[in-house]
Amino acid sequence: MLKRFCFLFTLIFVFIFSATLRGNETAKLYFPSTLDSYWVYVDQDGNELTRQVVEGEEISGVIYNGFSYDPELEDWLDFDRHFSPYLYHVGDEWVSGFVGEEVENTIKARLSKEMDIISELTQNVIASTAPPELNVTIQLIYDVEAESEENCFLLPLDVSPDEEWDSINVSATVTFTMDIQGIPELQGAPEIPTITLNVDIQETGMILGTETVDVPAGTFEDCLKIQFQTETELTANEPNPNQEEPGETVTTLWLAPNVGIVKFHQEEERVFLNTMSDTDFEEAALAQPDIEALLAPTVKSFELQSYEIAPVEEQEEGNE
Repeated sequence: MLKRFCFLFTLIFVFIFSATLRGNETAKLYFPSTLDSYWVYVDQDGNELTRQVVEGEEISGVIYNGFSYDPELEDWLDFDRHFSPYLYHVGDEWVSGFVGEEVENTIKARLSKEMDIISELTQNVIASTAPPELNVTIQLIYDVEAESEENCFLLPLDVSPDEEWDSINVSATVTFTMDIQGIPELQGAPEIPTITLNVDIQETGMILGTETVDVPAGTFEDCLKIQFQTETELTANEPNPNQEEPGETVTTLWLAPNVGIVKFHQEEERVFLNTMSDTDFEEAALAQPDIEALLAPTVKSFELQSYEIAPVEEQEEGNE
């Protein structure tokens, strides 16, 4: 968008905007960390989530601030590295979240859910096409492993609008085979081969500018708008020349000065299910009429409902 404006205006905007992102103290405007500060959000379903600043910890010589959440996380599919890290660090160059283990658990839960859906779709297709008297069953037996970088880089403190940075890299390996029963021709046949899928997810961040945001907690001006975009590479030991591109995820944060995150929006596509060819989709749709709902992106959102930022003076007095 900036390229559409006149050259002079662009130079002025970039100079002023970049200047606001320089230095540790300015970063704290967007990531308040005084103890007992809290934020109450409401999600897309009307559920409340309270986040509160708690005592952090030191890891490898780095002091991290801490967050607690109410209600507590029960499903790793609900964890988001941008919105709900338990530990984060405001340094001289970056604001980052210490999220490696949580991201690994989340990607394993996400890919496992997709494998369960694929297993169900496959069984439904088989059941709708095979002779009923054979009682054919098929089950995917799979294992998911994941590896993530420890830190997710949420915001560099010296960056210009429309300039990308590497946020995090996540890799996963899914191995699976099929247990097929009820097909006489397969009984006693050689073992069905194991398929290995390698998933590499590289996420980049970009500042899109500033906006005025209206949420239940009020109207916030000059909100920093940050967008994170994944780029996924999927390889297999048994390549499928007809497969489509894997699904991607787009996450957007709005941060108000002296408040923090006021709005969060994410659209997460299916990694594996998005690779279905048109033929595969048509076959699955005949057996599973609601397949479009299964393939639809998962949309998550949070909007700030209320908050309180504890004064810095109170924290300093409490530490004396």
